[in-house]
Amino acid sequence: MGNFHQQLALLRQKVARIDRKYAVAEKPRVAPCLIEEIVSGEVVETTFGAHFETERLYERHRRHGSVGIADLIDLPENLLDALSEGAIPQSHPKRWAFLDTETTGLAGGTGTYAFLIGVGSIDEEGFRVRQFFMRDYGEEASQLASLAGYLQRFDVLVTYNGKAYDEPLLETRYRMVRSRSPLTRLEHLDLLFGARRLWKLRLDSCRLVDLENRVLGVERQGDLPGEMIPYYYFEYLRMRQAFRLVPIFHHNAMDILSLACLTAIVPAAFGSPDGAWFRHGADLIGLARWLLAAGRDEEALGLYRRAVELGLPDALLFRALAEIGAIEKRLGHDAAALEVFSDLAASPNPCRAHAFQELAKHYEHRERNYTMAMEMTRSARNLEDSPELERREERLTRRLSAKPPKPHSKRKKP
Repeated sequence: MGNFHQQLALLRQKVARIDRKYAVAEKPRVAPCLIEEIVSGEVVETTFGAHFETERLYERHRRHGSVGIADLIDLPENLLDALSEGAIPQSHPKRWAFLDTETTGLAGGTGTYAFLIGVGSIDEEGFRVRQFFMRDYGEEASQLASLAGYLQRFDVLVTYNGKAYDEPLLETRYRMVRSRSPLTRLEHLDLLFGARRLWKLRLDSCRLVDLENRVLGVERQGDLPGEMIPYYYFEYLRMRQAFRLVPIFHHNAMDILSLACLTAIVPAAFGSPDGAWFRHGADLIGLARWLLAAGRDEEALGLYRRAVELGLPDALLFRALAEIGAIEKRLGHDAAALEVFSDLAASPNPCRAHAFQELAKHYEHRERNYTMAMEMTRSARNLEDSPELERREERLTRRLSAKPPKPHSKRKKP
């Protein structure tokens, strides 16, 4: 009996050692901390309450990828004219506000709050980012009132996808606190539209962070993914541990700085297309198509030809050649258009049927060579038939089968 109790005691000791070995240490509890204790800034008092603000200066001597901070203040005052389609003909860079928000969700609507609003500005010292933060939902009215006062010094609002998201969201928030939105006074330039025109043919994504990397050459270190930002804010509200917010402040400031540096690149291309410097032909195609939409065919044609010289992927090259031919034809350069469409028709490509059809039009209407027009029409139908081509072939058949008119006989003089 004693032996049994000894074995049982030994077994209990072994179990206790195993339990100690694999026991999970209890995580130490982190004490709550205030944002003003870990982020340089101040609690701002307004007639609506209080909120937190912080400001960061990116000095003149610094660079953000390929753009120097010192170059921002020297941007021309008419830089935004072309891209804004004349809405912002003249404005000094010091009067531009670069705005971005961090919100409690992406759906928008009255239940979505902009808990952090950042505004970037250019001055003689460099680039300044002012951030307005509500430490709790009750501070929204104070935050928005201070933002409205700060924006009084600016004439132009620059955002990235702001017309679809940031501006409507902030206007809703101002209505919810029964205040007038300061954004209605500002001319708004949404850089997303110009960026897409330039880079959508080359880049898979035109998100701001992707352009920051692919165009400016900036690679963020330790950045917080945008989709995680609402979760981090909700965790802060629950735990009151402000260190969770530091990555959000950094993410917001980097977005605004990148927005400002892209503003130094994108509008310049639209304002002076002939002087636009790009390494990729696809970027020039995007700019050329914008010029076409604006009716600037001659300038667009020059960019198309530069793009072909720089080199294009095959799929884009054939489309570009077809568009060059269309411009040449519209400008009345029949010989140049004929050469382009003949080259396209000579080899298999997605635009070959279109090229045969254009050649058929040329031979029928310009040269009255119905035999060649018929040959081009049948070649086009073999590749990609359509009712229009069918009607063209029927018309050419009638013309070819018609007897030539008899020459007028001369009457003999009596």
